Amino acid sequence: MSLAARGFNLTKSLLHALDAERAHRLTIKALCALPQMPVTRSRDPLLPQRLMGLDFPNPLGLAPGFDKNAEVPDAMLAQGFGFVEVGTVTPLPQEGNPRPRLFRLKEDEAVINRMGFNNEGAAVVARRLDQRRSRGGIVGVNIGANKDAEDRMADYAEGVRWFGPRASYLTVNISSPNTPGLRNLQSRDELVRLLDRVNEARLKLPRRLPVMLKIAPDLTDAELADIAAVTAKGEVDAVIISNTTISRPPLRSRARDEKGGLSGRPLFGLSTRQLAKFHQLSGGKLPLVGVGGISDAETAWTKIMAGASLLQVYSALVFKGPDLVQDILDGIARKLREHHLVSLSEAVGLQSSEIANS
Repeated sequence: MSLAARGFNLTKSLLHALDAERAHRLTIKALCALPQMPVTRSRDPLLPQRLMGLDFPNPLGLAPGFDKNAEVPDAMLAQGFGFVEVGTVTPLPQEGNPRPRLFRLKEDEAVINRMGFNNEGAAVVARRLDQRRSRGGIVGVNIGANKDAEDRMADYAEGVRWFGPRASYLTVNISSPNTPGLRNLQSRDELVRLLDRVNEARLKLPRRLPVMLKIAPDLTDAELADIAAVTAKGEVDAVIISNTTISRPPLRSRARDEKGGLSGRPLFGLSTRQLAKFHQLSGGKLPLVGVGGISDAETAWTKIMAGASLLQVYSALVFKGPDLVQDILDGIARKLREHHLVSLSEAVGLQSSEIANS
């Protein structure tokens, strides 16, 4: 058991007795206090892959929301993640929605949040990324728009200008349910306009920067097809499926009626079907990142078979701790060998048709 995992087990009961947001803040402070650890590289030769011009040591990443302000990307890379995504970051600092706004659903291994893009703003996050630049590792930045922005598309272009020189990749987040009207940018015409603005800013950067698009799990089949058609034109380098859901499957926890986006185990089925549908719509030509409900090696493997080349987790860490990272990676490598596959890319999408219609 790793040092981080022992610490997690010792403090889990205490942290879960606290308000979820306060417990999260204490976790970030504790990670900030740890001595710098070297970035952990994959121990298995089957797991590294090159996508979007980036060399991923393994397919498992930390989803945004955990490290909103780029305070601990290196501490999380040291836990074994192949990449870390910080944010969501907006051009200007903002407080987000009123508290309480983060809720653990222990019985369901789920989380509901209505944070509202609370963050310290682009200038602060950029300074932190500058300070850790020599550390290496893949660190992406998830960018969003300020709630009161008159031109939200301009905010995304501003995010490209801020983080294009500093991030390994950018994620255009238009799928949070906690900023009113934001998800409207997923409609076909609005998405075309937004990506035009993003790419106009991207062309002015000194290097070719990978850009991903993060979409909601609550899209209709027609909406999903529209996004697939837009992204097929090379406007983005990958699509992340998916953000949190505003739907409510049957839940046991008392906090089940709280407003906000639901993540964790109950999101797995919906997000994985949407992933498989998108893989089918795109013909497997666009790298996809599978997010939503991954809680062990088996669910991670299902995401890959549905069409994911990369994976992200966050909510499951709340309940299972940092040893989950290596458990998932070991399990993926074991599955590849069981299926006599020599690379992860050979497994991507093998069951997408079956899962899409499940």
